[in-house]
Amino acid sequence: MPSRIEDYALIGDCQTAALVARDGSIDWLCFPRFDSGACFAALLGTPEHGHWQVAPAEPIRSVRRHYWPGTLILETAYETDSGAVAVIDWMPPRNVAPDVMRLVVGRRGAVPMRMELVIRFDYGSVVPWVQRIPDGIRATAGPDTLLLHTPVPLHGEDLHTVAEFTVAAGERVPFTLTWSPTYAPTPDPLDPAHELEATAAWWREWSDRCTYQGDWREDVLRSLITLKALTYAPTGGLVAAPTTSLPEQLGGVRNWDYRYCWLRDATFTLYALMTGGYTDEARAWRNWLVNAVAGEPAKLQIMYGLAGERRLTELELGWLPGYEGSTPVRIGNGAYGQFQLDVYGELMDALHVARRAGLASSDQAWRLQRALIRHLETAWREPDEGIWEIRGPRRHFTHSKVMAWVALDRAVKTVADFGLPGDAARWRSTRDAIHAEVLARGFDPQLNSFVQFYGSKDPDASLLMLPLVGFLPATDPRMVGTVATIEARLCHDGFVERYPTSSGVDGLPPGEGAFLICSFWLADNLALQGRVGEARALFERLLALRNDVGLLAEEYDPRARRLVGNFPQAFSHVGLINTARNLDHAGGPAEDRPHQ
Repeated sequence: MPSRIEDYALIGDCQTAALVARDGSIDWLCFPRFDSGACFAALLGTPEHGHWQVAPAEPIRSVRRHYWPGTLILETAYETDSGAVAVIDWMPPRNVAPDVMRLVVGRRGAVPMRMELVIRFDYGSVVPWVQRIPDGIRATAGPDTLLLHTPVPLHGEDLHTVAEFTVAAGERVPFTLTWSPTYAPTPDPLDPAHELEATAAWWREWSDRCTYQGDWREDVLRSLITLKALTYAPTGGLVAAPTTSLPEQLGGVRNWDYRYCWLRDATFTLYALMTGGYTDEARAWRNWLVNAVAGEPAKLQIMYGLAGERRLTELELGWLPGYEGSTPVRIGNGAYGQFQLDVYGELMDALHVARRAGLASSDQAWRLQRALIRHLETAWREPDEGIWEIRGPRRHFTHSKVMAWVALDRAVKTVADFGLPGDAARWRSTRDAIHAEVLARGFDPQLNSFVQFYGSKDPDASLLMLPLVGFLPATDPRMVGTVATIEARLCHDGFVERYPTSSGVDGLPPGEGAFLICSFWLADNLALQGRVGEARALFERLLALRNDVGLLAEEYDPRARRLVGNFPQAFSHVGLINTARNLDHAGGPAEDRPHQ
C-alpha cells in the first residue's frame, strides 16, 4: 500500500516531478515531463507497478526530513540501532536529459542500507529489458530508456534491481537515474556532488528574489518554490498538480488527472507570482495563456496541455487498483471539452492584471480579447458546466454569470485605462445586464443568500468569489448572508466544501473533502467583512494542514483528518500566498482585484 498523501515530498526540475515518501520510496515519477507515462506508479498501485526505495535495511527508530532552506532539495534523516544516515533527493534544473539524484550520507556509526528499483513504463504496465553497463544498468522499453549510475554493485531479484551496502560516518554513496529517448545518443553521466551544489545555488538564487516580507515569509516562500516546481519551463505553463487520480474521497470515484494547465488558475497565479516579485514567471504564464487560447473564441477550452495541446482524451487504466482502492484510475481529462463561462472572465481579468502590472502587452493579445468578448456578448446567456466541471446537465450557474460580468467589466476598464480601441459603451450595457440578472435570479431572498444556480436552494463556495472580483462589496448584506449560509451549510470543522455533493447535481456518488482554496476564500471574505481575528485564525488552521515539508493537497478530509486529492495542488498554494498577502495589510489581492 502506498504511503498517506501527506507523507510525500516533492522534488522536480521545472519540467517534471517525483514524489518521495518518508520511507525513502519514490512512488510517482513521469519522465520526461509531468503528463508522460509514469515509470514509477506505485502511488496508484503496488511496488510492482514501479518504485525506487533507498532506506536503512534495519528497523528505523526515527525519521526526520526537511528541504534545504530556499530550495527543493529534500533531506531525510534516519536513526537506527547502528547509527544515523541521511538520504538527499533532488532533480537538477533540466540540462539535456532529466535526472533524479539520490545521495546517501553517513552521519554516525555504520548503517546497513538497501536499494530496490522497480522500473515499469506506461503506468506500471510495461516491464523493460535490463542490461548491465559498467557503472549500473540500462532499462529499455520502446521509446523509453532509463540509466542508473552508481558505484554500488547491483543484482537482479524477480525483475527488481537491488543492492545492499553499508554507509559509515563520513561516507557518501550516489545514485543517478536518467531518462533518455531510446534512439538518441546516450547522455553522459553527471557528477552528483557538483550537481547538488549547483542545484542548491540555482534554487537559492531564485528564492533570494522573493520580495514578500510579511508575517508568513517562510510559508509563502515555500509555496512559491512549489509553484515554481510545477511550472513547465519551456512554455511557462503551470500544472494544477503533478499527479493523476489521487481521490477526492478515499475509495471513491472522483479521481481526475490534474497534470494540465487550467485557465481559471490564471489571475490568482499572476497575483501570487507578482506578490512574490516573480515578474519573469508571471510574464511566461501570461504568454502561455495568450498562445494556448489563440484561435476561434467559441472553442476556448477550460484547460490545455503543457505546451497548449487541446486534445486531452480521457482514458481509464484498469490494471491499476488506484490509491487505497480508489478507482477508476484516469489519464487525460474529459472536462477539457466542457463549456464553462467563468474562464472568459479569468482570462480577461488575468490579462488586465498583467497590463496594470506593467507586463508588456501586444496588439495581437488585445485583438484576441476583443474576439472573445464578441463571442461572450451572446454566449453568456447559455447554461454551462460551471467552475467545478459538473458532469451532469448544463445549468445557469451563478458564479459563471458573475465571471462573464468580470470579462465585460475588464474589457470596459481596459479601454478606459489604457486607451485601447473597443466599443466600451456596448460592453458596459451588456455588463450591467448581466449584473442585474444575477441579482434578480442568482439571489434567493428567503435564504438571504446567493445560490449555486438559478432556481437552486443550495449554496456554493464559488460564491465567495463575488467580492474578490468586485461584483459586490463583502459588506453588502447579500454577501454577509451568503457567507453565513456557506458557514452553516458547507463548513465542516471550520473548513469549506465546494457544494453539497449529496444534492446529486454532479451525477456522481456523494462525498469529498473540504476544498482548500475555498477555505482560503472564506478567510479573505472574513477579513473584508472586518472579522480579521476569525480570518487569521482560519488561515493559521489552514497552515497547520500542510505536511511536515509545507505541502498541501487539493482537499482535506476533516473526518478522516487526511489530505485528499491530487498533490501538491498549485491552487491550494496560490490561495495560501494570496491570503497571506490579504491578511498582512491593506492592498492585497482581495482588495486590489475588485478595484483594478
